[in-house]
Parts: sequence; structure tokens; C-alpha cells
Amino acid sequence: MYTDYKEFGKRIAKRRRQLGLSQTKVNEMAGLSDKYLSNIERAVSIPSIDVLMKICAVLKTTPDELLLGTEKSGNIGNVGRIAAMKTEALPREKQLLALSLLDWLNEQKI
Repeated sequence: MYTDYKEFGKRIAKRRRQLGLSQTKVNEMAGLSDKYLSNIERAVSIPSIDVLMKICAVLKTTPDELLLGTEKSGNIGNVGRIAAMKTEALPREKQLLALSLLDWLNEQKI
């Protein structure tokens, strides 16, 4: 499988803009050096897996969405993203409680 790093960089830039984040802010949030994201977005640099995962966490997306352009269809992907954003701000005990609730809901025959 071939990754088009120019397209990869464009996808990162698009997602970053969707979230209203500057390159500087993403660098800061992901713990990257100054201008590194700019180099990735322009396909001058290819990030390591660790850096890719940090960028995904900041941009609240998945590696396949950035690398391959794979997007989740329909509202389910958006609902999952919203749920992830809301739960990541919770304390660990409440995160575990939310997971238990999701497990319980999944077991229901509705």
C-alpha cells in the first residue's frame, strides 16, 4: 500500500482547520518541535508512528483517516468523536463509569 504524503499533509491541515487549531498550537499540544507540523503538512518530513499517534490524539482522529483518507460514514463517526472528546476530560473514575454504562447499553436487547 502506498501513502501519498502530500495528501496526508493536506488531510492533517484540513482536520486542524476544522478544529480551529494553528500549526503552533498543534505542535505545542503534541509536544513537537517548532515548525515540525508545517514540514509534515508540506510533505517535507514524514512523521514516526509515535508522532503520528500524538497528532491523531490532538486532532481527535485516527491514523487511517489521515494516512488513507478513510472516513467513518454517517453520524456514527461524529457521535464517536463527540463521545471521546467529552469523556477524555473526565476524571478516570468517571471514564470507567462511562465505559461500564456503554457495556450495559450494549448488552440490552433494544
